This record gives sequence, C-alpha cells and structure tokens, in this order.
Amino acid sequence: MAEETRVHLIRHGEVHNPDGILYGRLPGFRLSDTGRAQAVAAADLLAGRDIVAVIASPLQRAQETATPIAARHNLDIDTDHDLIESTNIFEGRRVSPGDGAWRNPRFWWHLRNPFTPSWGEPYDQIAARMATAVDKARSRAAGREVVCVSHQLPVWTARQYLSGNRLWHDPRRRECGVGSVTTLIYEGDRLVGVDYQVPAGG
Repeated sequence: MAEETRVHLIRHGEVHNPDGILYGRLPGFRLSDTGRAQAVAAADLLAGRDIVAVIASPLQRAQETATPIAARHNLDIDTDHDLIESTNIFEGRRVSPGDGAWRNPRFWWHLRNPFTPSWGEPYDQIAARMATAVDKARSRAAGREVVCVSHQLPVWTARQYLSGNRLWHDPRRRECGVGSVTTLIYEGDRLVGVDYQVPAGG
C-alpha cells in the first residue's frame, strides 16, 4: 500500500479591514484579533499531527496565520509565492453590494465573463500554480504531513482542480471559511480524500 501524505491547505484568519475594501495583494493587511484567535485554533487542531513543514503565501495575513502553527511544531515558516492571493481588478475598492465599484459603468466590462473570470487572474492559472505548490509540499512531506497557508480563492480552486471538478463557480458557495483547514489526503501521488474543518467554528 502506498504511503499516506496529508497536505493541509489553510485559509488565513480574519483580516483587520475597517474600510471594507477588497485588499487582494495590497501590503499591510494584518489579522484582526479574531483572525489571530483563528490562527491559534488551527494550530491547536494540528498540534498532534506529524507536520514537517509550514509554508505560506508571502502576504502578511498568511504569514501571521502560519506563525502559531510553525511555533507549535518548532519549525520556521517557508514562503512560496505560488500560494499568493489571486489578482483582481477591484483591488483597493469597496465591492460589497451597493458600493460604488459595481455601479460605475467603467467597470462593467470586467464583469462580462464569470467563467474565466474576466475581473481577475484566470481560474486555470490559479489552479496551475496551486497544483505546483501542493506537489512541491507533498513531495517534501512524503509519508508525513505539511501545512500550506493561502487564501480563499486559491485554496478553493486547488480543491476543485485536484478533485477533478469544474473551476468556475458561485463565490457564495465556496466551502472555505476564514481560518479553515482543507486537508488533501494522498496515497502515493493519488488524491484519495478531502477533509474540511473550521477549528474556530463559524
């Protein structure tokens, strides 16, 4: 029987974002108090696991989420740019329902195709880089377990792609809450299961 390897894909915790903008890859967005508690909850969940490496997106919120997990296992945090947030034309703007970015006609062209999507990094490009990140992590942790801290859309896209599902989707239906742990379970190089947990609840 092939050895089992587990890759834990963690979405960073809640971000301090009082202006309610889409922060994307902008620097300086840290975890909120709730986000730090979510990071600790993820560390608690994984405390007894055979973690050999903790790898994170370069963005501050991912690095801060990785910190208590790495500390629990006496590991340094490694950074992988393939785990970074996806690009989005609305970065830096308020995009909640009723906000100005959606009402401005100059942005409507960017909403023309939800299947690519036309407003940001194409799903197939996100899938390719996340699959690369997962493959590198899985090879590094062969027969053991590894943590990769990333962001909602990259984690969800990786799960869909590696599970053989279509990439376009309704963003409201993503199973990828803040501070959540999506675990990819491999036997050898074959994905045999996916587990999902939200350690801090919610």
